[in-house]
Amino acid sequence: MERRLHTRHRAKTTVYISLPGKGGRLCRAHNLSANGVFIETEDLGLRKGTFVELAFAINLGKVTRIHRRKAVVAHVSGGGTGLRMDSQNTG
Repeated sequence: MERRLHTRHRAKTTVYISLPGKGGRLCRAHNLSANGVFIETEDLGLRKGTFVELAFAINLGKVTRIHRRKAVVAHVSGGGTGLRMDSQNTG
């Protein structure tokens, strides 16, 4: 049974993820929703519950917006990392 509140959409964007105490990395977003993103990652040493900061561009036709969000690691799998974003923190 699907438990997501918002539909995820395939994403073709790069996400900059700032890791606590480790700097940042560029990763490819696999899918994106209003409250979450799944990014393709190698093993970044992230654990469930870790807080990170994200920055990514969303193309809205003639306008591209840069979004900055705080997020928490929801799950880590062999293919990437699922992040739950704070929808109140806009950029």
